[in-house]
Amino acid sequence: MTHGGSILVGVDGSDSAYNALDWAVAEAKTRSLGLHVACAYSLPRFGGSSMDAAYVELGKNAVREGAEAVLADAVEHAEGHGVPVKGSVEVGDPAGVLVELSKGASLAVVGTRGRGGFAERLLGTVSTALPVHAHCPTVVIPGHYTGPEANRDDVTMEHGVALTSPHQVAKIVVGVDGSDASKVALHRAVDEAIAWDAQLTAFSSMPVATGTSLFAWAPGQVDHTAVLAELEAEVGRAIDEELASRDDVPDGFTVERHGLDGTPSALLVEFSAHVDLIVVGSRGRGGFSGLLLGSTSQAVLHHARCPVMVVPARLKDDPDCGGCDQDKPETEG
Repeated sequence: MTHGGSILVGVDGSDSAYNALDWAVAEAKTRSLGLHVACAYSLPRFGGSSMDAAYVELGKNAVREGAEAVLADAVEHAEGHGVPVKGSVEVGDPAGVLVELSKGASLAVVGTRGRGGFAERLLGTVSTALPVHAHCPTVVIPGHYTGPEANRDDVTMEHGVALTSPHQVAKIVVGVDGSDASKVALHRAVDEAIAWDAQLTAFSSMPVATGTSLFAWAPGQVDHTAVLAELEAEVGRAIDEELASRDDVPDGFTVERHGLDGTPSALLVEFSAHVDLIVVGSRGRGGFSGLLLGSTSQAVLHHARCPVMVVPARLKDDPDCGGCDQDKPETEG
C-alpha cells in the first residue's frame, strides 16, 4: 500500500544524517515516493549593543550559506539514486520544523547523532517531540547503523559484500498490546512488510516469570504457559483482523505471532540486533503504555541497533492517511 505525501528527512551534513538519508532513499524507491530533504538552522544570537549590524548580518548569512551547502550536497546525493527530490532550508528549531513539515509527509526520517541543527537533540527534543507530535510515522536511525550487513550475522555475504541492498528491510518486528495505537502500528508494519516483501513478526509481552509480574503476588496459582498462550492468541486475533480488513495482502503472506515473557523495552532492544526495522505505536496500554514518553522510549531509542519506526496514535482514525490527519483531534488509545 502506498500512502500519499513524500518522505521527509532531516539533514545536517553529519554521517548519521546521511545514514538517515540513505534509508529514506531506499524507502522512497520501494514505495515509489519522492523525498523532501530539509535542513533546519537557528539564527545566531549576538549579545551587546556594540556589535556592528553589518557583522550580525554577515554571521546570519554565513549560517544560512552553510545550511544551503549541506542541503545541496544531500539533494545531489539523493538524486544520484534516481529518487525525485525537493529540498528546503528552514529557519527554526529542528524539532518544531520537522513536526510542522510532517503535516504533508507520509513518513519522517532522522538520525540520532549529528552536529549543527540536529546536534545531540536527536536523543532528546527531536526523538521525543517528533515521534509524539509528528503527523506521520517517524523513523529514527541509530547513529552507528549503516545497513543490515552491519547489524546481523545472517545476511548473505560474498567476498565481504552484502548481497542485499545496504538498506534492504528483510525482517520487521512490531509490538502489539491490543490498544488502538498498536493496531495502527500493526497496520503500518504490514504495509512495510508487503512493500519490502519482508518477514514480519508481531509480539505481545508480559514479565510473568519475574518479581515485576502482574501475577507475582500469586505465582503458584498462575499457569505462566497459559498466560503466554493467551498473549499469543491476542496477537493472533489482532493480526487476523488486520489482514481480513485489507485487499492488498499477497498470496502466501503470513505474520509470525508470539506471546513472550519479558518487558517490551528489553525485548525490542534484543530484537533490534537481529532485524532491520522495529515498529511501535506512540501510545498504548499494558506493556507498551507510555513507550515514547518515559524510560522505555529512552531504552529503545538509545540502545536499538536497527531503525525504529514510531506510528503516532493520532493516525488511528485513518491509518492509511499518513500525514493528512493534522486537523483531526487526537484521542487516547
